[in-house]
Amino acid sequence: MYNKFIPALLLSFSLLPVAEAATEKPQPISVQQAEVININSASVEQLSSLKGVGESKAKAIVDYRKTHGKFDSIEDLSEVKGIGEKLIEKNKAALSL
Repeated sequence: MYNKFIPALLLSFSLLPVAEAATEKPQPISVQQAEVININSASVEQLSSLKGVGESKAKAIVDYRKTHGKFDSIEDLSEVKGIGEKLIEKNKAALSL
């Protein structure tokens, strides 16, 4: 009698990890990873979320934008004091016009 149940029991244990994997929920993508920031309209808070950009650099970007108008290209960010080519390259995927 037990000979019939043992194979079925072993089979059910072998399928258990598959069943658990199917019920796992995917991890949400963080906002910082998915967010694209428009440098012509972003707030200080949004700009501060970029790699290597703190509040003072973010304010400098907004001040530059108010004084000189919209950026024509992402590379124009290098005109802002404290923003260099390396910082632009680090964030290029997250920047838009």
